[in-house]
Amino acid sequence: MINENNKKNIETFGELTYLSDYSFIENLNSDPDAKHNGDNKYPREVFSGHYVPVSPTAIKEPIYISHSKNFFKELGFSENLLKSDDFIKLFSGDMSNISNLKQNQGWATGYALSIYGREYYAQCPFQTGNGYGDGRAISVLEAVINGKRWEFQLKGGGKTPYCRGADGRAVLRSSVREFLTQEHMHSLGIPTSRSLTLFTSKKEQVSRPWFKEKSSSYEPEVMIEEDVAITTRVASSFIRVGQIELFGRRARRNEHKNALKELEMIVLHLIHREYSEVINQDLSLEEKVLLLVQNFQDRLTSLVANWIRVGYCQGNFNSDNCAAGGFTLDYGPFGFIEMFETKYQSWTGGGVHFSFFNQPVAAQKNFKSFCNSLKPLLQKNIEALQKLENIEKNFPNIMQKKIENMWVSKLGISSFNVDLFEDLINLMIDTKVDYTIFFRELSNIPSDVSGIEKSFYDNFEDEDLKTRWQKWLETWNSFLDIKDEKSRQNLSIKMKLINPKYILREWHLVLAYQEAQKGDYKLVNELQEIMTNPYLEQTKEIEEKYYSKKPSDFFGIAGISHVSCSS
Repeated sequence: MINENNKKNIETFGELTYLSDYSFIENLNSDPDAKHNGDNKYPREVFSGHYVPVSPTAIKEPIYISHSKNFFKELGFSENLLKSDDFIKLFSGDMSNISNLKQNQGWATGYALSIYGREYYAQCPFQTGNGYGDGRAISVLEAVINGKRWEFQLKGGGKTPYCRGADGRAVLRSSVREFLTQEHMHSLGIPTSRSLTLFTSKKEQVSRPWFKEKSSSYEPEVMIEEDVAITTRVASSFIRVGQIELFGRRARRNEHKNALKELEMIVLHLIHREYSEVINQDLSLEEKVLLLVQNFQDRLTSLVANWIRVGYCQGNFNSDNCAAGGFTLDYGPFGFIEMFETKYQSWTGGGVHFSFFNQPVAAQKNFKSFCNSLKPLLQKNIEALQKLENIEKNFPNIMQKKIENMWVSKLGISSFNVDLFEDLINLMIDTKVDYTIFFRELSNIPSDVSGIEKSFYDNFEDEDLKTRWQKWLETWNSFLDIKDEKSRQNLSIKMKLINPKYILREWHLVLAYQEAQKGDYKLVNELQEIMTNPYLEQTKEIEEKYYSKKPSDFFGIAGISHVSCSS
């Protein structure tokens, strides 16, 4: 851990570039065909190599919207950097004429696709899987800052060989969502990629499928012109399960002479970037792989339990959207649950398999894909293979334990009780409760129904439900370790550190990006301020505005209650 007294602040762009250290492109293989393909901005098959060198495409006349104040402070970045022409150029996609950059070209990576554990190949234009990867995400910097390695990646940075015929851009709508949600998730205590900056342009628009105003359609109905944007996301690495899977598939099928070696290289690099503190570099390859699997399992199960704790649904939890470092990555068709339902899913194409309460099973499918990808490295060691398979088989048990422990902390009880939990879930469904408001109100330790009624969407007139709730509350209170008023207050404080008061609801985000499209960024910045303090009591005005249930007019409305994958 870095001592704050030894932390070096970064005042100039030159000081930032001095810290650059490009481990990914220096230690791994470049696509050998890259040099024969010009600027590498057009769809093609990439048969080998860990990355393709490609420069981002700058957005025209970039307009600054916002930056993460919290993340700037954590990195030691001076806000004067926002006045630096080179800083603005780099993070709006222009790497030309920045003389002190050690690496004046970005890089994009390929990965495989598995959906709910099933391998797919036809999603790339060539039906082989060799054209699938970073279609609009381009890494532009890797640096060691105050002892920690970070990779800076532009979302919406333009075309790459993996763009599959698309334009390589992200639009302002999706960029605002990702920019705000990454920092919100971090403040909720959920491992995640982070947000650095957000830029847009009024000089460049792209067409996207979307919904008509106030439509309830589940399929986009019209093409609309939207302003482009680039958000810079930052992480310890952007290695995905799908990336390991790509090299695992190539090794398994012996697609080229270096296939097994390239798998080993990317796995060792993953360990170096994400697990070096828990995996000793002096161990054998087999020992490293087994420790990697165990540690990834621990992180992934904790991550998904925490998603459910705060009401987050990933929506599209394919293997390529699953970070091998065990944190949240790719805020596309995500959503925070409002009215509770176990099968909540905001993405119109997501289905039940990626729904709210099914996320543990979806995680297990991704973990299985991860384990299968590593097996070629252990093929000569039967004992190690058996150990890997045993770890894999134990995933449901570990996941279940993490989920139960999460509910224990969320409910403020000392041990998990199946009957108490199942009765609660049935009551929440029957009553139509707001997930976040219910658990926050429960954190006040109410003894009767009036203490949780704020979370109910319907008028509460059903006497049978009232009786059921009263009985449940009495049973729940009997599980609490409360001896006196002080212990009650302490438990309430503890529960409020588990159950957030504020979450980013889609209708908050819609208002923010609609205002941003008009050139008004006040709401974007207001949401950043509020949603990076999700557990705190805030002003009465903020509470009335943001600690409230979804308005009835928004139910079933496309773009609010459900979203497409358009971005």
